[in-house]
Order: sequence, then structure tokens, then C-alpha cells
Amino acid sequence: EKGYKVLCYATESTSGYKEIPYAGSLREAVEHADVVAAGIPLVKGDRIFSKGDFPDLKLEKFLNLLQEGQSLFAGVIPPNVQAHCEKQGIRWYDFMSCEPLAVFNAIATAEGAVLEAVRNQPTNLHGSKTLILGYGRCAKVLGAKLKALDAQVTICCRNHEAQGWAEASGHKVISFDQLEQEISDFEYIYNTVPAIVLQGNVLKKIRKDAIVLELASQGGGIDQEAAQLEEIRVVHCPGLPGKYAPKVSGERLAEFVIETLERLSKNRILERV
Repeated sequence: EKGYKVLCYATESTSGYKEIPYAGSLREAVEHADVVAAGIPLVKGDRIFSKGDFPDLKLEKFLNLLQEGQSLFAGVIPPNVQAHCEKQGIRWYDFMSCEPLAVFNAIATAEGAVLEAVRNQPTNLHGSKTLILGYGRCAKVLGAKLKALDAQVTICCRNHEAQGWAEASGHKVISFDQLEQEISDFEYIYNTVPAIVLQGNVLKKIRKDAIVLELASQGGGIDQEAAQLEEIRVVHCPGLPGKYAPKVSGERLAEFVIETLERLSKNRILERV
């Protein structure tokens, strides 16, 4: 729509945009691009994040295909990828480093998380005892939306400043030291922490009728093997903005890419003057 030539690969669909060509492989897609725009997060395990089953989306292969002078846009770009790009002369831009974009992503994620909870649990959010692990951008927005739906929201976080803001927002607050003792009270548990926090005895105390919604974009906070052994219902929720708000999410990401490229072009012109 903005006049740029676009080549797609490993996307679910380009329906409605039949004029957009679709690459036959990762190599074809990357080699023909000045700009590579990937998802949020960029990496899942050792692969480039995509909902489809594309065998050539190995991170190592992707990095080897990137070329000097290209620009990479993605979300939650790992330090090893950043280091590789800087060494090879590849410009990289993290969607999540743009605060307005990160906040918008948190809003879209929180709305999607509420919908996932309603779809996967046969009870009301109204009056439910709800736990949110962590209190970053997404957790703050999610807590406010759940509170507006009259859920009884408890925040579990380590940071004293975050605990203070959670209390100021009208939430009950507990620390991770209290988690094992308190977690059996909750029917809905949302994790936003990208490190293992639900494990061992904590998992054993989770109610059998509870649901755990994994929102962390990198790594996740649940010991998956132990959760399966305990028969805990875990709903993984990757890419919620793209799943439930694809149009506006795509527009926001495109705006960031275009504004960055225009700024880069202006800087190059000034350098020549």
C-alpha cells in the first residue's frame, strides 16, 4: 500500500493481496531483500518464529543468509543475533525498543489473553481469583483490563517499585517467596515472566481446575515436563496481537519500519552534504 516491493515467506496467508509474490524458500526471500521484517519474537528455540511448519527456518541458516547492508526488523532480538548483525554490518531494529510500539503490543496481547482465558475456561472472569506473574508492560495492561471485568487480581513480582505500582492500581500483591503458599487459591494464572517461575512444589499446589496462560515471548516461565506430569492445563499464547488484531498490528509494525527507513535515508543524505 505504501509503494514498497514486498516478498513474503513463512506467512500464514497473503489473501486479499494476490499481487504480493511468495518466495519458494528462505534463501530466495532473504537474498532478494534490502529489508527483512520478522515476527515477535524473532526466535523460538533454535528457529525463526512462525506458526507454519517450514523446515528451513533454522536460526543458523537465517543468520548465514543475512548480508552486509541489509536491515533486520523483529521483536525481542536475542543478544547473539544482535552481535552477529553488528559483526557482519547488518543493521538491526527491535520492535520492542520502541516504547509506543511495545505498549501497543502489550495492549493487543492483554486483550488476546482475556479472550484465550474465556475460550479455554468454562467459568466467568467476573469474581474469579486471578494471578498474574510479573508486572511489566503487558501485566500492567492485563491487570487493568481484568480488574475492569471484576476479576480479583493478584500480582506476583519481585521488584519493590513494581509491587508499589501494583498496589496503587488496586491489586493485591504477593512476592515469589509466597507463591507456593498462595498459588492454590487461583483459578486463572497468567505468566508474563520469561524465566522459569512455575516449577517443583509450586506446580504441585496449582488447582486441578485452574488454567495457566503462558504469555512470555521468550523462554516461558513454566517447567513443561513437570506441568504435564501434574496434569496442569497450560495454554501457550504466542503472537496474540497477530492472531486477534492482525490488521492494526501489521499497520503499526509497518509504520515503524517505514519511519526508521526514512530516518536512515535522511541521515545518509546529511552525511553526504
